[in-house]
Amino acid sequence: MLLQVCDQHFQALLHQTCPLQLPDGSLLPIQVQSIELRPQARLPENPRIPFSVMLRSLEPTPFVDGLCALELPQLGRVEAIFVSREPPLGRDPALGYFNIVFN
Repeated sequence: MLLQVCDQHFQALLHQTCPLQLPDGSLLPIQVQSIELRPQARLPENPRIPFSVMLRSLEPTPFVDGLCALELPQLGRVEAIFVSREPPLGRDPALGYFNIVFN
């Protein structure tokens, strides 16, 4: 299923609030902040253009990283998405900032 995910699946979620299911089964309300294409990282045999998705939690969370699940338009529930936390770097330190990379 992860190989079917492309940046367009996240376009409909851009700046929208949605629940991210964490590894412990709890739901964290997040907002999709941005989507960045990485065409220079594309392998010749792979038709998908690599991309990354930046997320922001809408409430404080101790979650750092792990395999999560997310409902994506046109695909439904996608599991085993590795989500990793990034430092706040001048943003609200009470919230969580996360990155998903699709190669």
